[in-house]
Amino acid sequence: QVQPVESGGGLVQPGGSLRLSCAASGTTASTYAVRWYRQAPGKQREFVAEITEEDQLIVRESVKGRFIISGDNAKKTVFLQMNSLKPEDTGDYFCTVVVNGYHYWGRGTQVTVSS
Repeated sequence: QVQPVESGGGLVQPGGSLRLSCAASGTTASTYAVRWYRQAPGKQREFVAEITEEDQLIVRESVKGRFIISGDNAKKTVFLQMNSLKPEDTGDYFCTVVVNGYHYWGRGTQVTVSS
């Protein structure tokens, strides 16, 4: 059973940084993608970043230059480095492992950007 587990969230001041981690335990597929999504209070979940099946790195346009996605060689652990954080980055951040189009979701980690 694939079970992503997120960690690294917390409270940070505007301009600060956080690094989120996604441990994709139970992943045995030879190819899969790992994505980060976020959901702000009262808003819909939105895509943030991805390491594709082909190991391409994709980052949402609005966070380019601030957020960096990376992973170990096997994508067993995927990181989301978030710099220059803004209050609008506040939300629950979710990791999902995509195998043959099926999404395995983690429970999320909360990020709060506030002074």
